[in-house]
Amino acid sequence: MILETGAPFYSWKHERTPKDRGGKVFITVAPKGEVEVHEGWLIEKEARAARAAAERTARGEGPEAGEAKPARPEVTQAQAAYIDLHRHAAVQVALAENPGVALRLMVAHAIAGSAYWQVKPDPRTPHDAAVAASLEASPAVAAFAERRRAVCRALALPRDADRVLGRRSGERAAAVFARLLTLPDQAVLDLAAVAMAESLAAGSEEVEAAGAWLKVDVGRFWSPDEAFFDLLRDRETVNAMLKEVGGKKVADGNLTEKVKTQASILHDFVAGENGRPKAEGWTPRWLGFPAQAYTRRPFSPAQRSRTVQPMLRRAEASLKREEAPAIAAE
Repeated sequence: MILETGAPFYSWKHERTPKDRGGKVFITVAPKGEVEVHEGWLIEKEARAARAAAERTARGEGPEAGEAKPARPEVTQAQAAYIDLHRHAAVQVALAENPGVALRLMVAHAIAGSAYWQVKPDPRTPHDAAVAASLEASPAVAAFAERRRAVCRALALPRDADRVLGRRSGERAAAVFARLLTLPDQAVLDLAAVAMAESLAAGSEEVEAAGAWLKVDVGRFWSPDEAFFDLLRDRETVNAMLKEVGGKKVADGNLTEKVKTQASILHDFVAGENGRPKAEGWTPRWLGFPAQAYTRRPFSPAQRSRTVQPMLRRAEASLKREEAPAIAAE
Protein backbone atom coordinates (compact mmCIF):
# COMPACT_ATOMS: atom_id res chain seq x y z
CA MET A 1 0.00 0.00 0.00
CA ILE A 2 1.74 3.16 -1.21
CA LEU A 3 0.65 6.19 0.78
CA GLU A 4 0.28 9.63 -0.79
CA THR A 5 3.62 11.42 -1.06
CA GLY A 6 4.35 13.13 2.26
CA ALA A 7 1.58 11.30 4.14
CA PRO A 8 2.89 9.75 7.39
CA PHE A 9 2.34 6.17 8.58
CA TYR A 10 0.68 6.10 12.01
CA SER A 11 1.44 2.81 13.74
CA TRP A 12 -1.16 3.52 16.42
CA LYS A 13 -3.87 3.30 13.78
CA HIS A 14 -2.67 -0.16 12.69
CA GLU A 15 -1.99 -3.55 14.23
CA ARG A 16 1.00 -5.75 13.57
CA THR A 17 -0.11 -8.74 11.49
CA PRO A 18 2.24 -11.31 9.88
CA LYS A 19 2.16 -11.28 6.09
CA ASP A 20 1.10 -14.94 6.00
CA ARG A 21 -2.02 -13.83 7.90
CA GLY A 22 -2.86 -11.05 5.51
CA GLY A 23 -0.53 -8.35 6.87
CA LYS A 24 0.28 -5.64 4.36
CA VAL A 25 3.36 -3.62 3.53
CA PHE A 26 2.81 0.14 3.85
CA ILE A 27 5.20 2.39 1.92
CA THR A 28 5.72 6.07 2.73
CA VAL A 29 7.44 8.43 0.30
CA ALA A 30 9.02 11.58 1.76
CA PRO A 31 8.88 14.90 -0.14
CA LYS A 32 12.49 14.44 -1.31
CA GLY A 33 11.89 10.87 -2.45
CA GLU A 34 13.09 8.87 0.55
CA VAL A 35 11.13 5.63 0.89
CA GLU A 36 10.30 3.94 4.18
CA VAL A 37 8.79 0.47 4.43
CA HIS A 38 6.45 -0.77 7.19
CA GLU A 39 5.98 -4.53 6.82
CA GLY A 40 3.29 -6.67 8.41
CA TRP A 41 0.56 -4.22 9.38
CA LEU A 42 -3.19 -3.99 9.00
CA ILE A 43 -5.59 -1.14 9.64
CA GLU A 44 -7.40 -1.80 12.93
CA LYS A 45 -10.69 -2.67 11.22
CA GLU A 46 -8.97 -5.10 8.85
CA ALA A 47 -7.03 -6.63 11.73
CA ARG A 48 -10.24 -7.32 13.65
CA ALA A 49 -11.73 -8.97 10.54
CA ALA A 50 -8.57 -11.08 10.12
CA ARG A 51 -8.74 -12.26 13.73
CA ALA A 52 -12.39 -13.17 13.33
CA ALA A 53 -11.56 -15.16 10.17
CA ALA A 54 -8.74 -16.96 12.00
CA GLU A 55 -11.07 -17.87 14.84
CA ARG A 56 -13.62 -19.30 12.39
CA THR A 57 -10.91 -21.34 10.73
CA ALA A 58 -9.78 -22.67 14.13
CA ARG A 59 -13.37 -23.75 14.78
CA GLY A 60 -13.45 -25.56 11.45
CA GLU A 61 -15.78 -23.08 9.83
CA GLY A 62 -15.29 -22.02 6.22
CA PRO A 63 -14.71 -18.43 5.13
CA GLU A 64 -17.77 -16.26 4.68
CA ALA A 65 -19.03 -15.51 1.20
CA GLY A 66 -17.10 -12.73 -0.43
CA GLU A 67 -14.14 -13.00 1.95
CA ALA A 68 -10.96 -13.26 -0.08
CA LYS A 69 -7.28 -13.40 0.73
CA PRO A 70 -5.59 -10.02 0.09
CA ALA A 71 -4.07 -9.98 -3.38
CA ARG A 72 -0.29 -9.66 -3.73
CA PRO A 73 0.70 -6.37 -5.41
CA GLU A 74 1.91 -6.55 -9.00
CA VAL A 75 5.16 -4.70 -8.28
CA THR A 76 7.68 -4.59 -5.43
CA GLN A 77 7.97 -1.59 -3.16
CA ALA A 78 11.12 -0.38 -4.93
CA GLN A 79 9.42 -0.74 -8.32
CA ALA A 80 6.40 1.22 -7.06
CA ALA A 81 8.61 4.09 -5.87
CA TYR A 82 10.54 4.02 -9.17
CA ILE A 83 7.32 4.22 -11.20
CA ASP A 84 5.71 6.94 -9.06
CA LEU A 85 8.76 9.20 -8.97
CA HIS A 86 9.49 9.05 -12.72
CA ARG A 87 5.85 9.72 -13.57
CA HIS A 88 5.86 12.60 -11.08
CA ALA A 89 8.96 14.15 -12.67
CA ALA A 90 7.43 14.00 -16.15
CA VAL A 91 4.19 15.63 -14.96
CA GLN A 92 6.17 18.40 -13.26
CA VAL A 93 7.71 19.36 -16.60
CA ALA A 94 4.34 19.16 -18.34
CA LEU A 95 2.76 21.49 -15.77
CA ALA A 96 5.60 23.97 -16.12
CA GLU A 97 5.00 23.96 -19.88
CA ASN A 98 1.22 24.43 -19.47
CA PRO A 99 0.61 27.29 -17.00
CA GLY A 100 -3.14 27.34 -17.65
CA VAL A 101 -3.48 23.75 -16.46
CA ALA A 102 -1.07 24.41 -13.59
CA LEU A 103 -3.17 27.39 -12.49
CA ARG A 104 -6.26 25.20 -12.31
CA LEU A 105 -4.44 22.54 -10.33
CA MET A 106 -3.07 25.19 -7.97
CA VAL A 107 -6.54 26.64 -7.35
CA ALA A 108 -7.88 23.11 -6.77
CA HIS A 109 -5.16 22.51 -4.17
CA ALA A 110 -5.97 25.80 -2.44
CA ILE A 111 -9.65 24.89 -2.28
CA ALA A 112 -9.46 21.20 -1.35
CA GLY A 113 -5.99 20.86 0.16
CA SER A 114 -3.46 18.04 -0.15
CA ALA A 115 -0.46 16.64 1.67
CA TYR A 116 1.48 19.88 1.02
CA TRP A 117 -1.31 22.44 0.81
CA GLN A 118 -3.15 23.61 3.89
CA VAL A 119 -4.62 26.97 2.97
CA LYS A 120 -7.10 28.34 5.52
CA PRO A 121 -9.46 31.30 5.44
CA ASP A 122 -8.80 34.18 7.82
CA PRO A 123 -11.01 33.37 10.85
CA ARG A 124 -12.30 36.96 11.23
CA THR A 125 -13.49 36.34 14.79
CA PRO A 126 -13.32 39.55 16.86
CA HIS A 127 -13.77 38.99 20.59
CA ASP A 128 -15.66 42.26 21.10
CA ALA A 129 -19.36 41.84 20.33
CA ALA A 130 -19.70 45.42 19.07
CA VAL A 131 -16.81 44.94 16.64
CA ALA A 132 -18.31 41.67 15.42
CA ALA A 133 -21.69 43.33 14.84
CA SER A 134 -20.08 46.22 12.99
CA LEU A 135 -18.16 43.85 10.72
CA GLU A 136 -21.25 41.76 10.04
CA ALA A 137 -23.09 44.88 8.85
CA SER A 138 -20.20 46.01 6.63
CA PRO A 139 -21.02 46.53 2.92
CA ALA A 140 -17.55 45.16 2.13
CA VAL A 141 -18.38 41.87 3.87
CA ALA A 142 -21.65 41.67 1.93
CA ALA A 143 -19.92 42.46 -1.38
CA PHE A 144 -17.29 39.76 -0.83
CA ALA A 145 -19.98 37.25 0.17
CA GLU A 146 -21.67 37.88 -3.17
CA ARG A 147 -18.39 37.25 -5.00
CA ARG A 148 -17.98 34.03 -3.04
CA ARG A 149 -21.49 32.90 -3.94
CA ALA A 150 -20.69 33.48 -7.61
CA VAL A 151 -17.61 31.24 -7.55
CA CYS A 152 -19.49 28.65 -5.48
CA ARG A 153 -22.03 28.47 -8.28
CA ALA A 154 -19.20 27.95 -10.77
CA LEU A 155 -17.87 25.07 -8.65
CA ALA A 156 -21.36 23.68 -8.00
CA LEU A 157 -20.89 24.18 -4.26
CA PRO A 158 -23.83 24.90 -1.95
CA ARG A 159 -25.10 28.46 -2.41
CA ASP A 160 -24.88 29.14 1.30
CA ALA A 161 -21.26 27.98 1.56
CA ASP A 162 -19.51 30.27 4.04
CA ARG A 163 -16.10 29.64 2.52
CA VAL A 164 -14.37 28.31 -0.55
CA LEU A 165 -11.10 27.21 1.05
CA GLY A 166 -10.31 24.20 3.18
CA ARG A 167 -13.10 21.94 1.96
CA ARG A 168 -11.27 18.76 3.02
CA SER A 169 -14.47 17.10 4.16
CA GLY A 170 -15.83 17.29 0.63
CA GLU A 171 -14.15 16.62 -2.69
CA ARG A 172 -10.46 16.01 -3.18
CA ALA A 173 -8.25 18.35 -5.17
CA ALA A 174 -8.33 16.05 -8.22
CA ALA A 175 -12.14 16.31 -8.43
CA VAL A 176 -12.04 20.12 -8.13
CA PHE A 177 -9.25 20.20 -10.75
CA ALA A 178 -11.36 18.19 -13.17
CA ARG A 179 -14.20 20.67 -12.79
CA LEU A 180 -11.88 23.65 -13.25
CA LEU A 181 -10.70 22.21 -16.56
CA THR A 182 -14.19 22.86 -17.93
CA LEU A 183 -14.16 26.56 -16.95
CA PRO A 184 -12.78 29.45 -19.03
CA ASP A 185 -9.64 31.28 -17.91
CA GLN A 186 -11.53 34.28 -16.55
CA ALA A 187 -13.70 32.08 -14.33
CA VAL A 188 -10.60 30.35 -12.95
CA LEU A 189 -8.95 33.73 -12.30
CA ASP A 190 -12.09 34.83 -10.45
CA LEU A 191 -11.85 31.70 -8.30
CA ALA A 192 -8.16 32.32 -7.63
CA ALA A 193 -8.93 35.92 -6.61
CA VAL A 194 -11.61 34.84 -4.12
CA ALA A 195 -9.36 32.10 -2.72
CA MET A 196 -6.56 34.61 -2.19
CA ALA A 197 -8.87 37.20 -0.66
CA GLU A 198 -10.39 34.62 1.67
CA SER A 199 -6.97 33.54 2.97
CA LEU A 200 -5.56 37.07 3.33
CA ALA A 201 -4.48 37.52 6.96
CA ALA A 202 -6.01 40.50 8.74
CA GLY A 203 -3.44 42.83 10.26
CA SER A 204 -0.67 41.70 7.88
CA GLU A 205 1.86 43.50 5.69
CA GLU A 206 0.18 41.82 2.73
CA VAL A 207 -3.04 43.75 3.44
CA GLU A 208 -1.04 47.00 3.45
CA ALA A 209 0.83 46.12 0.26
CA ALA A 210 -2.24 45.08 -1.72
CA GLY A 211 -4.32 47.97 -0.42
CA ALA A 212 -1.68 50.56 -1.28
CA TRP A 213 -0.97 49.09 -4.73
CA LEU A 214 -4.66 48.94 -5.60
CA LYS A 215 -5.30 52.36 -4.02
CA VAL A 216 -8.19 50.94 -2.01
CA ASP A 217 -10.75 53.50 -0.87
CA VAL A 218 -12.16 52.19 2.41
CA GLY A 219 -14.77 54.95 2.31
CA ARG A 220 -16.38 53.11 -0.58
CA PHE A 221 -17.55 50.48 1.91
CA TRP A 222 -17.29 52.14 5.31
CA SER A 223 -18.80 55.06 7.17
CA PRO A 224 -18.43 55.85 10.90
CA ASP A 225 -20.83 53.71 12.93
CA GLU A 226 -21.69 53.60 16.61
CA ALA A 227 -18.99 51.02 17.32
CA PHE A 228 -16.35 53.38 15.88
CA PHE A 229 -17.37 56.22 18.19
CA ASP A 230 -17.83 53.98 21.22
CA LEU A 231 -14.30 52.61 20.85
CA LEU A 232 -12.64 56.05 20.87
CA ARG A 233 -10.58 56.32 24.05
CA ASP A 234 -7.69 58.74 23.45
CA ARG A 235 -8.20 62.49 23.83
CA GLU A 236 -5.29 63.49 21.56
CA THR A 237 -6.45 61.40 18.63
CA VAL A 238 -10.10 62.42 18.96
CA ASN A 239 -9.09 66.09 19.04
CA ALA A 240 -6.99 65.59 15.89
CA MET A 241 -10.00 64.02 14.16
CA LEU A 242 -12.18 66.89 15.34
CA LYS A 243 -9.73 69.29 13.72
CA GLU A 244 -10.11 67.40 10.42
CA VAL A 245 -13.89 67.64 10.33
CA GLY A 246 -14.59 70.88 12.25
CA GLY A 247 -11.45 72.95 11.82
CA LYS A 248 -8.73 74.20 14.16
CA LYS A 249 -10.97 76.61 16.05
CA VAL A 250 -13.44 73.91 17.05
CA ALA A 251 -10.66 71.48 17.99
CA ASP A 252 -8.76 74.04 20.09
CA GLY A 253 -11.97 75.15 21.78
CA ASN A 254 -12.64 71.61 22.98
CA LEU A 255 -9.05 70.57 23.66
CA THR A 256 -9.58 70.04 27.39
CA GLU A 257 -12.99 68.42 27.11
CA LYS A 258 -13.48 64.77 27.98
CA VAL A 259 -13.02 62.15 25.26
CA LYS A 260 -16.73 61.36 25.34
CA THR A 261 -17.65 65.00 24.79
CA GLN A 262 -15.25 65.43 21.88
CA ALA A 263 -16.40 62.14 20.36
CA SER A 264 -19.98 63.39 20.55
CA ILE A 265 -19.04 66.59 18.69
CA LEU A 266 -17.15 64.51 16.12
CA HIS A 267 -20.28 62.41 15.65
CA ASP A 268 -22.36 65.55 15.08
CA PHE A 269 -20.01 66.74 12.31
CA VAL A 270 -19.97 63.34 10.63
CA ALA A 271 -23.77 63.02 10.79
CA GLY A 272 -24.51 66.73 10.20
CA GLU A 273 -26.57 66.98 13.40
CA ASN A 274 -27.11 69.55 16.17
CA GLY A 275 -26.33 72.44 13.86
CA ARG A 276 -22.94 71.08 12.75
CA PRO A 277 -22.14 71.13 9.01
CA LYS A 278 -21.82 67.58 7.69
CA ALA A 279 -18.29 66.37 6.90
CA GLU A 280 -19.05 64.52 3.68
CA GLY A 281 -17.03 61.38 2.95
CA TRP A 282 -14.77 61.67 5.97
CA THR A 283 -12.52 58.67 6.58
CA PRO A 284 -10.01 58.72 9.45
CA ARG A 285 -6.33 58.43 8.60
CA TRP A 286 -6.29 55.08 10.39
CA LEU A 287 -8.33 53.45 7.62
CA GLY A 288 -6.53 54.90 4.61
CA PHE A 289 -3.92 53.30 2.38
CA PRO A 290 -1.26 53.98 3.39
CA ALA A 291 -2.44 54.10 6.99
CA GLN A 292 -1.39 57.12 9.03
CA ALA A 293 -1.26 57.83 12.74
CA TYR A 294 -2.61 60.91 14.53
CA THR A 295 0.18 60.98 17.12
CA ARG A 296 3.87 60.08 17.38
CA ARG A 297 2.97 57.02 19.39
CA PRO A 298 3.13 53.48 17.93
CA PHE A 299 0.37 52.58 15.48
CA SER A 300 0.79 49.15 13.88
CA PRO A 301 -1.01 49.76 10.54
CA ALA A 302 1.15 52.84 9.89
CA GLN A 303 4.29 50.90 10.77
CA ARG A 304 3.33 48.12 8.35
CA SER A 305 2.58 50.70 5.65
CA ARG A 306 6.01 52.25 6.08
CA THR A 307 7.57 48.80 5.73
CA VAL A 308 5.91 47.99 2.40
CA GLN A 309 6.14 51.42 0.76
CA PRO A 310 9.82 51.02 -0.36
CA MET A 311 8.99 47.62 -1.87
CA LEU A 312 6.11 49.05 -3.88
CA ARG A 313 8.16 52.03 -5.03
CA ARG A 314 10.84 49.67 -6.34
CA ALA A 315 8.20 47.62 -8.16
CA GLU A 316 6.72 50.75 -9.73
CA ALA A 317 10.15 52.03 -10.78
CA SER A 318 11.00 48.67 -12.32
CA LEU A 319 7.78 48.67 -14.32
CA LYS A 320 8.46 52.17 -15.59
CA ARG A 321 12.00 51.25 -16.68
CA GLU A 322 10.73 48.24 -18.58
CA GLU A 323 7.77 50.22 -19.92
CA ALA A 324 5.52 47.31 -18.90
CA PRO A 325 1.89 47.82 -17.94
CA ALA A 326 1.42 47.75 -14.17
CA ILE A 327 -1.06 45.33 -12.68
CA ALA A 328 -3.67 47.56 -11.07
CA ALA A 329 -7.28 47.42 -10.02
CA GLU A 330 -9.78 46.63 -12.74
